[in-house]
Amino acid sequence: MAEPQTRLILLTAPEAGPDLGARLARAVAAGDVAAVILRLPPGDERALVNAVKAVAPAVQEAGAALVIAGGGTIDLATVAARSGADGVHAEADPGAEEDEGGGPLRSLRERLRDGRILGVGGVRSKHSAMEAGEAGADYILFGDDPGLPLDDLVARLTWWVEIFETPCIALARDLAAVPALAATGAEFIGLDPALWAGDGGEAAAAEAQSLIRNRPAAGEG
Repeated sequence: MAEPQTRLILLTAPEAGPDLGARLARAVAAGDVAAVILRLPPGDERALVNAVKAVAPAVQEAGAALVIAGGGTIDLATVAARSGADGVHAEADPGAEEDEGGGPLRSLRERLRDGRILGVGGVRSKHSAMEAGEAGADYILFGDDPGLPLDDLVARLTWWVEIFETPCIALARDLAAVPALAATGAEFIGLDPALWAGDGGEAAAAEAQSLIRNRPAAGEG
């Protein structure tokens, strides 16, 4: 039986520029992109809603989900509802196990009962990853800690995939890392904006797709 195909996730930078929608449209068309995690700069609610609406068609009309992150202290659940975004990407709760209410992630999960996605990043330990999964995350992003060596990231992904059903995203900061990350069995490979967001970014997305397609099977060297 063939293994499920690993798909791409594109992450944006908060200061993405006015032509982001056009660049996203080209990159999404170049690979099998499941979703875009749109990192928003700090701003007021109205400005952020408008920013999301400006790029949503380029993503959603291509069949990809649009998940929003960042935004400073603004309530992202409200921005998602008002803008039509498909979900919210939040940071893991430090010390959530000590909160009798379940922590902010559980509260956010309750508010996203309208079918919107809850993604979680910022996991710095196995424990925080498990807490995010127990809080109801739809996916866990691994590798957004810039100090995490590739070998450690691969080990953590392998551990997660072997034990847990919640899908995971393996963040690639270098295209050369894509085969090793895909070989862990991670459901998604996230492309750091440094890889695809510049001129010719669609070529990087296409190359990442090719590397995924030709990767070793999970468990092979």
